[in-house]
Amino acid sequence: MERVAQGSGDSGEEPLPGGNVSAGIARVGDTVRRPAGPWTPAVHALLDHLHRAGFRGAPRPLGVDDRGREVLTYLPGRTVWPDHFSLLDPVRGLERVARLIREFHDAVADFVPPPGARWRRLIPAEGHEIVAHHDLAPWNLVFDGDRGWAFIDWDGAAPGSRLEDLAYAAHGFVPLSANPAFRRTDAGARLRAFAGAYGLDEDERRRLVPLLGRRTRAMHDFLRDRAARGVQPWTRLWDEGHGEVWRRDAEYTERRERLWLDALLGG
Repeated sequence: MERVAQGSGDSGEEPLPGGNVSAGIARVGDTVRRPAGPWTPAVHALLDHLHRAGFRGAPRPLGVDDRGREVLTYLPGRTVWPDHFSLLDPVRGLERVARLIREFHDAVADFVPPPGARWRRLIPAEGHEIVAHHDLAPWNLVFDGDRGWAFIDWDGAAPGSRLEDLAYAAHGFVPLSANPAFRRTDAGARLRAFAGAYGLDEDERRRLVPLLGRRTRAMHDFLRDRAARGVQPWTRLWDEGHGEVWRRDAEYTERRERLWLDALLGG
């Protein structure tokens, strides 16, 4: 990767708070500095491809600084979660997210990973159709008024499928939540709008339904297994109750598979 030395010291650095698993992230001017890992070269190749393909819903990679941190363009704005979820309450906001995801999936379709690419695989993938984001969620969606919406935190990108990426996104954006504070009586209609804006055909809609609960349960199982091994920050998240939230959401979603299918097929 290209090495970027300028502006990499402590002077002028602004720590960027937020997120459950990211630490040591700072803003330096119009750039963001993040801890790099073995997956960083592959992720930067992905982001560079997306930019060259015309996709503007992701930061651009700018190499690494003299402290070994990855350097990305800073995307101005605020995350949708937790204080601006109302942006997705109108169906048009939800549909905008679905179209952004479709634009990403179309742009990444012809991406060829560099030889020896290493990825930060967290959840076992169901297929290797594309290099998926794997964490398309309101906490990773940045908005800057009407000027632009973009996804951040691409370090978990890895081979996967369009539908599993979309199933995970539906959980957070519809949302498909067991929590009475977030549960929607119109979740079926919102899921249909989400799938329609993305452009799913009938067969894809049928295949999406079992993935909705399965992808949510995979998050519970991931946290459970990492916590059993004492791996951080996953153990902390498990102790804070995140695993229980994912389990309840998975059960809620699985019990309503007929509702989701009927909604998606117009029944």
